[in-house]
Amino acid sequence: MDTRVYMGRRASRRASSFSGIKKSIYNSLLPQFNKQALFILGSETAFKNECNRQKASGHWVIHPLSTLRHYYVMFMVWITFLNLISIPMEIAYSEEAYGMARKCWKVFNVASDTIFMVDVILAFRMGSLTDGSQIAVIDPKTIANDYLRSWFIPDALSSFPVDFVITIADAFNTDDTTSLQGAKIMRILMFARILSLVRLLRVSRLVRFFSEFEQMSNANLEGVRVFFRIIGLFMMMFILCHWNGCIQYFVPLLSSFPEECWVQTEHLMNATTGEKYTFGIFRALSHMIGISYGAEGPPTDEVELWIVMTSMVSGALMYTVMVANAAAMMTNVDAPAKIYKNKVSHLEDYMSYRRLPKPLRRRIIDYYQARYAGKWFDEREILGLLSKSLKEEILNVLCASMLDNTPIFNGRDPSFINAILLQLRYEVFLEGDVIVRQNAPGDRMFFIEHGQVLVATDSFKKELRDGDYFGEICLLTSGKRVASVTAVSTCHLFSLSVESFNRVLSCFPIIHNDIMCAAKKRQLDLNNAGQEHGSDHLAGPSKESTSGLVDLPLIEKGSLSDFDFDMMNMTTPNP
Repeated sequence: MDTRVYMGRRASRRASSFSGIKKSIYNSLLPQFNKQALFILGSETAFKNECNRQKASGHWVIHPLSTLRHYYVMFMVWITFLNLISIPMEIAYSEEAYGMARKCWKVFNVASDTIFMVDVILAFRMGSLTDGSQIAVIDPKTIANDYLRSWFIPDALSSFPVDFVITIADAFNTDDTTSLQGAKIMRILMFARILSLVRLLRVSRLVRFFSEFEQMSNANLEGVRVFFRIIGLFMMMFILCHWNGCIQYFVPLLSSFPEECWVQTEHLMNATTGEKYTFGIFRALSHMIGISYGAEGPPTDEVELWIVMTSMVSGALMYTVMVANAAAMMTNVDAPAKIYKNKVSHLEDYMSYRRLPKPLRRRIIDYYQARYAGKWFDEREILGLLSKSLKEEILNVLCASMLDNTPIFNGRDPSFINAILLQLRYEVFLEGDVIVRQNAPGDRMFFIEHGQVLVATDSFKKELRDGDYFGEICLLTSGKRVASVTAVSTCHLFSLSVESFNRVLSCFPIIHNDIMCAAKKRQLDLNNAGQEHGSDHLAGPSKESTSGLVDLPLIEKGSLSDFDFDMMNMTTPNP
């Protein structure tokens, strides 16, 4: 009885262990949640729905967004690339491999044939994503029909187990084999070697696997796409040159190296495999780039003639593809800088046509450089393409600290601050530019992101730097400016217009009342402060002006802010 119980528990543990392994394997077939899955499916909810859809189907299908599919594609990219390198080498130089090297070569080829035969079988269980669709095809019948109509025949031909035939033939080719049998086996080996050229069709798999691997890595990054495009281009160029170099040696090998062939003329019959391969690549490149160096005399027979012509045509195609891809990548790289140069060129043509003075031309060019820093972009258009939340986040990073330093905005509701941020406009002023003129109507206030300005009247001067502000009272009144503001250095500012400010205030009536009460209180304080300064320090009669500072003596630098200037504009009437 105890034995039965023990055996039953043991069987139960085995069943439980098997069930756990089966569940783990099945989970590896499901889509994996990552940036790519979120980018393709659109949301976490859609990802969960896709997982539930595959679980509900019950099919053992490898989802195109699964982790297993990702690693499988990476593995197949490398194994296919190695095969495309080893197959021509085997066809041309396998007779020169002996001992352990030949055994390793056979093991690799047999393993590769096995892997590609398994890949053909797995292709009937590989889900796919159709263009423009967020739903993967996971129905086995649909997958099988699509595969049979597309890549099944090339994949089946390229997976033909030629190396099994060669291995079996080599096993029969021993020292005990008669000369007649040996000759037959050698013919079989030569036929199998030529037949193995069919395996070069695996290049189609490399293109497909590499394209899928590029999509899996990070499809929405331009830098990643350019990197994979360059890697893919160099891989294809290397494979083409490698094939051509191996064929250069394989053609005279088929004719048992006649005396006039290049192997004989270069005295390479007893050379190492590395030397023969190097000379073959050299001849191939000489044909492909269209130079005569490296080719002594014309081809010796029709086969070599066709090989040379094929090399020249393939070289021309390779050169065309390389130039086209290089031109495309150069065109796409740093596109804003190229647009900027075109804009500056058009600007220079305009200034020459209008015959503007040279100092003004230099200032205009300096403005373009300061405003765009060598790269042209439309900031309003860029921000307009973003969501409101992202625009608020960007402007918070750029301007939130500047608004916090402004008394009329400090401590306000975040919704009000975000609404104000969306109304800010970026402006650039060069050294010497007059940003605000005294007595001019006040239409906007400014926040200094970077730079230095000088606030000046007839009796007052003050410098403002990064993080400071000026002209805020014009948002509440229609008074005139009481001081001029000049850029001491190149200044990067953000401005807020009166119209924009009033439009935001209309949506926040409570804040509007608070700001107006604070402005009136500040007006009363400044009125009293001005009277005290006038009674204690004023010596002699003063002349009236429209500056708003007519009743105040010379104030020490830094003792009065621009906030005070604009408030005085409210309290001191113009004559």
